[in-house]
Parts: sequence; structure tokens; C-alpha cells
Amino acid sequence: MSRYDIAIIGTGPAGVSAALTAKNRNKSILIIGKKELSNKVLKSHKILNYPGLPDIAGEDLVAAMRKHLDSMGIEITEEQVTNVYAMGDYFALQCAKEMYEASTVIIASGVMQGKPLPGEEANLGRGVSYCATCDAALYKGKETTVLGYSRKEEEEASFLAELTDKVYYVPTYQEDPEFSPDNIEVIRGIPKEIRREDNKSVLVLDSREVVSDVVFVLRDSVSPGQLVPGLETEGAHIKTARDMSTNIPGLFAAGDITGTPYQDAKSVGEGNVAALTAVSYLTELAKKQK
Repeated sequence: MSRYDIAIIGTGPAGVSAALTAKNRNKSILIIGKKELSNKVLKSHKILNYPGLPDIAGEDLVAAMRKHLDSMGIEITEEQVTNVYAMGDYFALQCAKEMYEASTVIIASGVMQGKPLPGEEANLGRGVSYCATCDAALYKGKETTVLGYSRKEEEEASFLAELTDKVYYVPTYQEDPEFSPDNIEVIRGIPKEIRREDNKSVLVLDSREVVSDVVFVLRDSVSPGQLVPGLETEGAHIKTARDMSTNIPGLFAAGDITGTPYQDAKSVGEGNVAALTAVSYLTELAKKQK
């Protein structure tokens, strides 16, 4: 397995800025996120405080960032990172389809939309999972529940339906899900809690309770405390020093995930700083390994 110098999680302004800076410093990089970049920026009508680009529309800024990435040959890997493990002198990034390694990691994934449900984090690994592709085989022939936060999770539910006896699909979005497998039941309701009772997982909705062997909570991002074991956080944010370093050596953070203000200009600056600090860390790491 090849090991990257810097892995960047997130393709918003902070992640893009970090990738461009790291590439300019001749580092091998892995940037994981959405190829369409940031929905938050894309939906902005006008951005008024971005230096040199007065009154730029969000979609124009996204197009400019994408063009800049393309001009430098930076490709985006579309995956969801479910865990990051510090392995001493490198990090292992667990994704749904593959495992990656990097000497340093920059988390620029933005703030997770919505707080974890009561009981969600407490039951992680014992009836709650964030990755259907990773854990589907564990529930072959059993009943599963999928809490889907976007339409792309319908593909994961369909995959689960191939291995399990029953899939209860709970969408949190307004569009009507579309499925071919006949062992998927769509249930509407607002999720309130996840409990573990009699070796079963119970997803409590405002309308009813859904009982199965596991609840797959499928969001675009995982809370930072669950993403990286031992990471120091402040609420929904990662605690960082001014150089964007965290309490874990070699791990950095930038952008909205580090706290307010949630501004594109601030995110770009932090992404740049995080990449430069990561480069300095790599230099010191190479000296120690000689």
C-alpha cells in the first residue's frame, strides 16, 4: 500500500486550499471528498468579503476552485472516511471501499450537520454503524435499519438488501426514495433516539419504534470525536493551536470544523496554514527517521 505525505479530508475551501499549498510544496497528497466541492459555497448567492473577488457568486467561486485543482492535476477521491487511526509515524484512514495510509492528516470536513442522536455514540460498534459497505457482511440474513440523510444513501440500502433479510429505510429528506429490492420498507418519521434492548437496536421515531439487529446511520460526515479516537474537541469543533495542529502529532484541522466564524476566507487561510505546518512536521519526521 502506497503511503501519502498528506491526506486531506474535505473538499470545501479549507481542503482545497490545503491541497493546493501541499501540491506546491511537492508533497504527495490524497484529498477525499465530493467532486462537486462545497454545497455550502455553491448555494451562496454572493460572497462579499473574499479578497480580490468582490460580489462573487458561490457557484463561480466553486468553478474557479475546481479549475485551479484541475490545472495542478489534483484529483479528488470520492469516499467517506469513517475512522482515522494514529499508528505512530503514520495514519490509517478507513473508508467504505478501501484503507489508505498517510504520514499526516488534515481534517477539513466542515461541521457535521445535526448532533448525534441520543444513544448513537454510546452504541457505536454494538448495534450502530456508520458504514454499510464495511459491516454489511456481519448482518447477513438479519434485519437492518438505515437512517439516510441524503438520496445517495439509497444505494447503500440496496446493497444491504442483497445480503440481509430485511431493510427498514428511514429517510430524513423530503424526496421519495426509489428502490428495486422488495425487501426494503420505507418508514417516515423524525429520529429521536437509538436504544439497545434485548440484543436488538431500536431506532425511536416520533411516529413509531423500528427494531432490528443494527442501525446504519449514514451521514456525509462523522463527528470528529468518533472519527479520530483520542482527538480533543470542543463541542462539534476540533480544538487547534494557531498553526492548526491538534493534540495528536501529525494531525491538523482547518475550516469550519475548527469553529466560528464560518467564513470562506477564514477557511482558505486555515487550510494554507495547516498544509504548511504539515510540511514542517514531515521535515522533522524525516530527520528523526534518519
